Amino acid sequence: MIRFLQTDNRLTKALLVVIIGAASVSMCVYLIPGLTGGGASSPDTYATIYPHWYSKFLSSDITVSQQRLEQVARQQLMQRNPQYADNPMILNFFEQQVGQQLVQQQVMLAEAEKLGIHASKEDVIKYLQTGPTGQVLFPNGNYIGDEPYARLISDRLNMSVKDFEQGVRDDIVIRRMQAMITAGVSVGDQEVRETYRKANIKIKFDYAVISADDLRKTINPSDGDLESFFKKNAARYATGVAEQRQITYFAFTPNQLPGGVQQPSQQEIQQYFTAHQAEYSVPEQARSRHILIKVAPGADAKTDAAAKAKAEGILKQIQAGGNFADLAKKNSEDASKDAGGELGFYKRGATVPEFETALFSQKIGDTKIVKSQFGYHILQVEERQTAHVQQINEVLPTIQATLIREKSAQAEDNFAKALTSEAIKNGLEKTAAAHHLELVTTPPVNAQGVIAALPDSSQLLQKAFASKQGDPAQYAPTGEGFAIFQVTGVAAAHAPNFADAKNRILEDYRSEQLPTLLSQKTNELAIKARNGNDLAKAAKEVGATVKTSELVSPSGQVPDLGQVGQVAPQLLELSVGNISGPINAQRTGVVAKLVDKQEPSADEIAKNFDQTRDQLLGQRRSEAFSVFMGGVLDDYKKHNRIRLNAKTQTPPTPGL
Repeated sequence: MIRFLQTDNRLTKALLVVIIGAASVSMCVYLIPGLTGGGASSPDTYATIYPHWYSKFLSSDITVSQQRLEQVARQQLMQRNPQYADNPMILNFFEQQVGQQLVQQQVMLAEAEKLGIHASKEDVIKYLQTGPTGQVLFPNGNYIGDEPYARLISDRLNMSVKDFEQGVRDDIVIRRMQAMITAGVSVGDQEVRETYRKANIKIKFDYAVISADDLRKTINPSDGDLESFFKKNAARYATGVAEQRQITYFAFTPNQLPGGVQQPSQQEIQQYFTAHQAEYSVPEQARSRHILIKVAPGADAKTDAAAKAKAEGILKQIQAGGNFADLAKKNSEDASKDAGGELGFYKRGATVPEFETALFSQKIGDTKIVKSQFGYHILQVEERQTAHVQQINEVLPTIQATLIREKSAQAEDNFAKALTSEAIKNGLEKTAAAHHLELVTTPPVNAQGVIAALPDSSQLLQKAFASKQGDPAQYAPTGEGFAIFQVTGVAAAHAPNFADAKNRILEDYRSEQLPTLLSQKTNELAIKARNGNDLAKAAKEVGATVKTSELVSPSGQVPDLGQVGQVAPQLLELSVGNISGPINAQRTGVVAKLVDKQEPSADEIAKNFDQTRDQLLGQRRSEAFSVFMGGVLDDYKKHNRIRLNAKTQTPPTPGL
């Protein structure tokens, strides 16, 4: 409920959907491989799309700006994984996906224009009123007003109403094009029935399992076999020992800065406060607590009346001296009950309209019932603050801490630069000695290694492996200060000798032999079980373990097998008593005997016919639209009508 009072997180999801074009989400063509960097584009241009062959000559191209890309990427990342929103590597990786999505959207809009598909302002208003945003923008059918609407879009999406409504218009256009392109797609009645039948069959089976992990241990080649394997796969091991580098460095921490870090002066504090006053503005806000008695949207009059009566009964208890917090913990139907109904401060525009009206008009200390789209609130306003700017003495500790951090960071960077210049001139050893810092030479370390003496050696190693032996001294942050370093030795990647790599070679040999051996053993099990019509006996002979599944549907998971419909769809077609052929479940080999099978009745199929048809039709239409757009994108690529700006492209981040 608290999230609903903050304008419902589902609204943000709905807003994000409409500004990127929901139709593109339903497509299977997500990436557009083979695009090349463009020429002289503005640095703010991520991509340029040419709808027609003559667009390049008439300057009638469409652009996707880098600013737009970054805005949408950050919005989506904040919605899905807010903990990574400030991680540059994750954000860069995410931007590449969103960039492809935005390019794809613009291509769809260009094709819709060619087909004469448009959307009017009236279409936009109708969509906002009847679509996923309707409950908040038009509560009880009444528009919340231009100012709250604009504030909501600005607060939740950091964009203007004009840009937001253009996103809605684009979404409507794309949906209409998708409907036009897929209008001829249909599914037959028999296909619908068969689809439902297959999806709702339930089976139970005994199954014998051969474990790949256990089988792996039985592969024990001789040293001669391993040496032959090693020689045969020489190319695989040519760089088996990664390149290593020896690094000589000295490091300092903030405590070793000459003269320490100066404290900020009163003048600096005042200047910072003046420059950042907007950050210290406190908007009009009110603190309250409530007890919520939920009423589901569309509930009948009897249910609504019962909820209202319960709320009125609780209000009478409070007015008679009952403890609000205790009553909230006992009766409230949202997460705030654990805190006695406390909601904290809310500013204007952060709650649903009915709640906000009471929050900023109800007398402080009074307790009243407020009806909103979520039910009945027994609301008590506890405190109200007018909009104001905090005084400097209220934020002095925060400003001091900020300035000290900034001064310390600047002092560290300046000292690191000075030491680096000195080391380039006089050498690492003399420079370290002159400043009473310890000179260290690491043992050989690879790019993914660590330097144990440093809190964080990742950036130092990244720079070291981008340098050459003998390059001038450099500096890199260490998590607690900086290190000044040089690469003093390089051992190129090379093949290991047999003795050192024997364990790895053994594991590689086993990995190569295992699939064939698992297949042979599973085939042997299946033949024995079928010939003797006795799964348990065959399992015992080959050393397999027999288990029994629950009654499962195609989507059900079975231990040592996985999802039945994906790994072993043949089991769904077996008759009771029949034994399957060999089943490859990757980490296991399985043979099964069906012991029970339940199929949906004709009545069940008929009852679910419409829903199944709609799902199947939606899937087929999505596939058809993907094929259509795949052809369109291929044509654009073939004629070089999508150009990515090389200056804005970021190489993929390793490991993501």
